[in-house]
Amino acid sequence: MSLLLSLQGAIGQGILWGIMALGIYLTFRILDIADLTVDGSFATGGAVCAVAIMGGVNPVLAILLATIAGFAAGFITGFLHTKCKMPAILAGILTQLALYSINLRIMGKSNIPLLQTSTMFKDLANVIHLSSAWITIIIGVIFSIIVIVIVYWFLGTEYGSALRATGNNENMVKANGVNTDNTKLIGLMISNGLVAMSGALVTQQQSVADVKMGTGAIVIGLASIVIGEVIFGKKASFKTRLVAIIVGSIIYRLIVALVLQMGLNTDDLKLLTALIVAIALTVPVMVDSRKQVRMYKKLTGKDMNENA
Repeated sequence: MSLLLSLQGAIGQGILWGIMALGIYLTFRILDIADLTVDGSFATGGAVCAVAIMGGVNPVLAILLATIAGFAAGFITGFLHTKCKMPAILAGILTQLALYSINLRIMGKSNIPLLQTSTMFKDLANVIHLSSAWITIIIGVIFSIIVIVIVYWFLGTEYGSALRATGNNENMVKANGVNTDNTKLIGLMISNGLVAMSGALVTQQQSVADVKMGTGAIVIGLASIVIGEVIFGKKASFKTRLVAIIVGSIIYRLIVALVLQMGLNTDDLKLLTALIVAIALTVPVMVDSRKQVRMYKKLTGKDMNENA
């Protein structure tokens, strides 16, 4: 029973964090940018959401405010990268560093508990009387569907196509008269908006916002993306890849839950995450290598390692 409850909770957490992974996907895969703002903007979403709720704002509106705060964080990184001509990775690091102090300013302290205040999860639990794990899954699925539909629609528009093309071949896009600085800026804003939304949802689900809640978020997001790609393959349709990211996030959380149930020290979680990402990245390379060897032997009738 303990294991079952743990796995249910892991599924809910995986869906909520999967929205963050979708945001990372926009920069990491679509724009081909390594954006390290994520660790800071995730906590910013949680901080803004917590402060808004404590101020009497409706929990749903609090998530919207958190998303707008994420847009602002992405704008700062985008401005440093496109207008100040900083490398994207450095711009993200600087914004992430600044957000730590900004988040402390927003909250006024290192953490804000929401145990005595209303949240979406508590309100829904009072209406349908289900366990907290099922409430988390229901709300997570609703928000994930909304986000996937909007992202899929946006990237299918003319501007969204320009954004995707910018990541594939920036010089070609410039040659067609598109301002790639603007597409990068918008992409970074949307990405961090989704990350902040995820932070707000996690804050409401856990009933606490902490200034360090985003630590390691970028690695967790990458793990979710890579696991999803390994399972569904990189040649899957774009819609399937968006869903795969959520599935990858769920699988990552299930792996963590199972390992913790086996007695892993929580201090080793980051080591486990690093190993999962390393294995997930290595497996496709090994599979492709074996395919190439088999193809070579089929065409030539001899091993690639044999001397000519």
